[in-house]
Amino acid sequence: MAFDFEKLDVYSKARGLRTKLFAIISDKHKIDKAILDQLRRAVVSVVLNIAEGSGKFSRADKRNFFTTARGSTYEVVAIIDILFDDGIVSEKERVDLYADLETISKMLLGLINSLR
Repeated sequence: MAFDFEKLDVYSKARGLRTKLFAIISDKHKIDKAILDQLRRAVVSVVLNIAEGSGKFSRADKRNFFTTARGSTYEVVAIIDILFDDGIVSEKERVDLYADLETISKMLLGLINSLR
């Protein structure tokens, strides 16, 4: 038996993004520990808020968690920009991650708008 959130494409994409991002940063030893911690928390927040939101009964509660997941997606974008500016993430990695984040953001917006 599957949980509702496991059926959501956006959940699968968010999990994939987390895996990809962790693989990219795992060998980057120059990352400031505070930035690294924030990045890990933000990308995990996307996944967890999608899961938690799907388990809520009211449309408003679902929308709130999906909105939080979208905010965390934006946070990950900003951190990737910082890592790019610091020369830690390559242009190719940045563009690839950005495309994934943009897709996730649009999918979350669709979920949010469907709950109005």
